[in-house]
Amino acid sequence: MTFFDTIGINGQLLAAAGAAFAAMFAGIGSAIGVGHAGEAGAAVIAEDPDKFGKVLVLQLLPGTQGIYGLLIGFVIAGKAGLLGAGGAISTAAGLQLFFASLPIAFGGLLSAIAQGRTAATGIAMVGKRPEESGKAIIFAVMVETYAVLSLLFSFLLVNGVQV
Repeated sequence: MTFFDTIGINGQLLAAAGAAFAAMFAGIGSAIGVGHAGEAGAAVIAEDPDKFGKVLVLQLLPGTQGIYGLLIGFVIAGKAGLLGAGGAISTAAGLQLFFASLPIAFGGLLSAIAQGRTAATGIAMVGKRPEESGKAIIFAVMVETYAVLSLLFSFLLVNGVQV
């Protein structure tokens, strides 16, 4: 009997917490990041509505981390039988799934906020020099690399869990 068993925490509860962490923290980061970029975008569009297309691409980029977190949340929920099909899983498997969620939960949270700030600065650059929008996108996409690495690591960890 493990510590978790003695306090009534089973594997599915731990897996559900991991799925929630992945979706929640990456989603919070995306909301903050998209908000930062949206504020900067609104300021540029107020001055020149023709720049909407270039600004929109930059404003959308920090939203991808929320999608990555949601994806891992669904993969964990499916693997743990939380979506209606499947039985109980061991406490050890639930704990492994919980820890597998952490790279995208926190990598998504922090990279989305950083990407939002980078995108906001890029949007300001587009406001002054619209021809430089490609460079602004590259700066923001460089931050995305770490969200993708977090997604990949969480995905590999989840798939390595035997339930």
